[in-house]
Amino acid sequence: MTATEPRRSEPEPVAPPVFTERPADWWRSAAIYQIYPRSFADANGDGTGDLAGVRARLTYLRDLGVDAIWFTPWFPSPMADGGYDVADYRAIDPIFGDLAEAEALIQDALELGIRTIIDIVPNHVSDQHRWFRAAVAAGPGAPERERFWFRDGRGTDGELPPNDWTSEFGGTPWTRLTTPDGVPEQWYLHLFSAEQPDLNWQHEDVRREHEEILRFWFDRAVAGIRIDSAALLAKDPDLPDVPADPRPGEHPYVDREELQEIYRGWRRIAQEYGTDRALIGEVWLPDTARFIRYLRPDALHAAFNFDFMTAPWDAEALRTSIETTLRVHGEADAPATWVLSNHDVTRPVTRYGRADTAFSFETKRFGTPTDRALGERRARAAAMLAMGLPGAYYLYQGEELGLDEADIPPDRIQDPMHFRSGGVDPGRDGCRVPLPWSGDRPPYGFSQPGVKTWLPQPDGWAHLTAQAQSADPRSMLSLHRMALLIRRTHPDLVTGDFSWIDTAPGILAFRRGTHFACVVNLTDTPVALPSSDHVWLASSPLEAGRLAPDAAVWLRPTT
Repeated sequence: MTATEPRRSEPEPVAPPVFTERPADWWRSAAIYQIYPRSFADANGDGTGDLAGVRARLTYLRDLGVDAIWFTPWFPSPMADGGYDVADYRAIDPIFGDLAEAEALIQDALELGIRTIIDIVPNHVSDQHRWFRAAVAAGPGAPERERFWFRDGRGTDGELPPNDWTSEFGGTPWTRLTTPDGVPEQWYLHLFSAEQPDLNWQHEDVRREHEEILRFWFDRAVAGIRIDSAALLAKDPDLPDVPADPRPGEHPYVDREELQEIYRGWRRIAQEYGTDRALIGEVWLPDTARFIRYLRPDALHAAFNFDFMTAPWDAEALRTSIETTLRVHGEADAPATWVLSNHDVTRPVTRYGRADTAFSFETKRFGTPTDRALGERRARAAAMLAMGLPGAYYLYQGEELGLDEADIPPDRIQDPMHFRSGGVDPGRDGCRVPLPWSGDRPPYGFSQPGVKTWLPQPDGWAHLTAQAQSADPRSMLSLHRMALLIRRTHPDLVTGDFSWIDTAPGILAFRRGTHFACVVNLTDTPVALPSSDHVWLASSPLEAGRLAPDAAVWLRPTT
């Protein structure tokens, strides 16, 4: 145990975690922990998380009970968009460490039974990438510009953007260059920030480079690739305006047919390294028929389930999402994925305590009131609901601690979503605050005492530190440890079929196999439980044998 590692003082469970060798298709049922490296743990005391900090906390992740860790980008980056503006895919940003440190971390994790997934961002690169710098220097018409989307502007003097597209961060996705002496010239496309120029996936260099990047990291024992913005890579080469109401597959830059060929090529590369390498797509598509195409046997292995993540705390909405997810993934023989939050989304404890418990980027605003106690009860129940469902479970760092969405002072906000919105959107920094490990004041063991962290931590997080929660069997951390232990070792949660149990309105109940059932009470009154002879785990104490409001229970049914 390192000097900074939280001490586990709670009683050990009767059956300790069993870290047996996971099957080759581990990604179908794994518990996967998302690490945002800047905010996980700081080993060198500069206020920013690093890979040495992660290595020092790997036993925490082992004890939590996860099968894999997913890193958001750890590559060299100017950090214009939290590392999603990548300058070099074959190196590690110096703020995190170096390539040797990453290779050692991957091996250390494997020795503890934990696989590593890395984040690839194929839609764009940083404006500091060597390709883009060469393209800017080469000037209009140069071959270097063909790897990107450079176009002349519209209007009398080219003063208008080439088309009417809208950036994912708001506003136009086009920026106009000027020559060194200030003369305006061509525009370039960036679906995200201006520091993230989009790549032209029709160019052979772009396709070949990314295939080589996959091999580079698979050679270093990376087990999975998470593909950022996976449905946006391909563009209509004519760059037309977006139709008023495009039918599925007709959008000029979303879900283009060419993507299927790209991912079939990536799948072939993954298969060269064995059946235990996985491709996991970030695919935001409301049309299930289009979504399922990414999960064909020769395409991606899995894709994130954003419908479940953004659903409100409502029994009917959640049941519909679960049924749709299981049906769609069943048709493709692909694993469902269950996600409650990530580095872009308001934390569950905060979101579930609001009047509007759904999530939408369009509705994020400063000062939205929340009932923290209510949000925490619901977040505990939601975690058990998600962990009880068949498929893979994704857990964002700090979710196991029940962290709030932090309020970031305006002068400390870094997220470009905030600035692109004209200051209306608070941005995503509130869920990216450095983790609290120990102590009663910032930086809570994240870094050395007195260090100013890259984002500020709230003053009231002392009771949420990993150290404090390890000593409390009723804490959010203890709940997650026990739930993940049961999830890993209970036979019905490993291979059991799913079936609904008939219940009253406002209640979700289902079986997994013969000896496991999950019941979630989304009403405001206690409810009776199905007949059972053992309770495995409850998110809140039972009330005279009844399930409390906004609570979940795992039990062994007798009928």
